[in-house]
Amino acid sequence: MKDIVFDLGGVLIDWNPRHLYKKIFASPEEMEWFLSNVCTPQWNTQQDAGRPFAEGLALAKEKYPKYAAQIDDYYARWEEMLGGPIKGTVALWRELKDKGYRIYALTNWSAETFPVAKEKYDFLRQMDGILVSGEERLVKPDPAIYARLLKKFNLHSPDCVFIDDNAANVAAAANLGFDAILFKSPDALHAELMRRGLL
Repeated sequence: MKDIVFDLGGVLIDWNPRHLYKKIFASPEEMEWFLSNVCTPQWNTQQDAGRPFAEGLALAKEKYPKYAAQIDDYYARWEEMLGGPIKGTVALWRELKDKGYRIYALTNWSAETFPVAKEKYDFLRQMDGILVSGEERLVKPDPAIYARLLKKFNLHSPDCVFIDDNAANVAAAANLGFDAILFKSPDALHAELMRRGLL
């Protein structure tokens, strides 16, 4: 029996800042500029790596005071970035769970916002284990966070199927011996799981 390790955002959960900011900015162009220059993916990753939101927000507002209100909304209205579960992937997750596989999550996620998602989505509470980057102060694709996952849950990488929508994270997992799958869609993942005889 293989153990299955899922990424969360973009694989099981539709998380996207645009779900929030399209309500805030009248212009799509200004929204994209804001997300590319102010509250960028790189800036967000620092919170995923353990930086407190209060510190990240303060740094962004110091640099872009014009956007202070919109920067504060990144945390104050964070839940509005959740578009819901990715139903096709959650259905596969349930099928694997029903077959008796142990299922884990390895996610780049702020320790401050992850409890909101865990409360919202029951399948997160049914995982055999979850390693959250913000709690560990490590982020994928750092090999150290994969090692932390293996040690914490007593897993062996060649016995694990790892599923992530980020190519760098998948490559890092493959280098450590995981059977790594780049997630593209629920249908494509279903085909990969069938090919491995897991479904």
